[in-house]
Amino acid sequence: MKTNFSLLFYMKKPKNYQKGVAPIYLRITVNGNRSEVTTGPSCESFRWNARVGRANGNKEEIKTLNTFLDHLQIKVYEAHSLLMEADEMITAETLRNKFQGKTEKCMTLIEVFKDHNLKMESLIGSEFKKGTAERYRTSLKHTIDFLTWKYGLLDIEIKKVDYTFISEYDYYLRSVRKCANNSAVKYLKNFGKIIRICLSNGWLSIDPFLNYKPKVKKVDRVYLNAEEILLMTSKKMATERLTHVRDIFLFCCYTGLSYIDVKNLRGIDIVNGIDGEKWISIKREKTNTPARIPLLPMASALLNQYQENRICLNTGLLFPVLSNQKMNSYLKEIADFCGIDKPITFHIARHTFATTVTLLNGIPIESVSKMLGHTNIQTTQHYAKILDIKVGADMALLKKKYAVI
Repeated sequence: MKTNFSLLFYMKKPKNYQKGVAPIYLRITVNGNRSEVTTGPSCESFRWNARVGRANGNKEEIKTLNTFLDHLQIKVYEAHSLLMEADEMITAETLRNKFQGKTEKCMTLIEVFKDHNLKMESLIGSEFKKGTAERYRTSLKHTIDFLTWKYGLLDIEIKKVDYTFISEYDYYLRSVRKCANNSAVKYLKNFGKIIRICLSNGWLSIDPFLNYKPKVKKVDRVYLNAEEILLMTSKKMATERLTHVRDIFLFCCYTGLSYIDVKNLRGIDIVNGIDGEKWISIKREKTNTPARIPLLPMASALLNQYQENRICLNTGLLFPVLSNQKMNSYLKEIADFCGIDKPITFHIARHTFATTVTLLNGIPIESVSKMLGHTNIQTTQHYAKILDIKVGADMALLKKKYAVI
C-alpha cells in the first residue's frame, strides 16, 4: 500500500528555554500522522539549521553529529523498505518501532475469535444465552475450516483480513458449506463482530466489510393448517415416544411456545389469569421478555395427560422434552406418517399458533405479538403477510353483505 512518508530532525527546546544546548528529536510522519523519538545528542541552538535539519560548522564534533543523524535517516528508510517487503501495515508508530528494533506482537484472527468465545462462554446465564454461544462456536469452526480450505492455514494475521477475504469467505459458505443465503449472512454477521473488536483495538485500520452489503431474503413461513392439525391430533402414533413428541408439538401449536420455553416449562409457570382461567406466565428464554398466554382447552387437556408422567415427576417439568435435534427428527417421521408434505420442524408450532390458531380466527395482531413475546410488532407482521386465506375469508363476508344490498 502506498504511503506518504517523511522525516524531520529538529531541536526540542524545553519550556522557558532561553539559550544553550537542547536535545535533537526525530519526527516520522506517515499519511499525516506523527511519531517522535529522541536521537540522543544535543546541540547549541545557534549552530542548528532547522531548514536542513543538521548542525552548521566544520568542527569534528559537528561533523560527527551530522554523520550520526545521516545514519539514523538511512536506518529509518531501511525500516520502511522492510515493512514494504513484508507487506505490513505502515504507520508512524510501526515505522518507529521497526527502526528502533522493537517487535510488536501480531494479533491473529483465530486467537481473537477464541478469546471472544471464551469470554462469552463465561457470561452464559448473565449476559448471553447458550444458543448465542453455540452460534459463535459454529461460526469459529466455519472460519477455521475456511482458512484451511482457501489458504492452507490454521490462523492468519488480522491485518490480512480484507474485502477479498470476506468475499471468499462468503463464497465458501455458499458453495462448500452449502449454506442458504440467510445462513451465510448470519455467519458473516457473527464474524463481523470479531472484526469490530479488531477495529476498536486498532489491530485493523480499514473495515473489510465496508463494501460488503449482504441482504437477508424474506422466506415464506411454513405452518400447519386446521386440517393438518386435526390429522396429526387424530392419528394414533406407532410408539410412545412419537406420541410424546406429537403432544408437545401440538401443545406449542396452541400456546406459541418455542422449543426452549416448553422444555423449561414448570408448574409455577401456570398461573390464574385476570379472567380467573389458567394462563402460562413466563419470560422468554431468547429475549427475556414476558409472555402471558391463556391456556386453550386443547392445551390444558394435553397438560393434564402428563401430570403422572415419571420423567415429569422426577424433573419437575411439565413435559418430557427431548433434545431439539431428536424432536425435529421425530417430527419428520410423524409428518411422513400423517401424510403431511411440509418441512416440519419444532419451530413450525410457533408459526402455526401465530397463523392458524390466532390470526386466522380473528385475534388482533397486537394480542398475538404480546402472547408470542415479540419485542417488535413488525416481527409478528411477517406472519400476517402470508395469510391470503384470511383475506379471502374477510372479503367473502363483505361480498355477502353487498349481495344482500
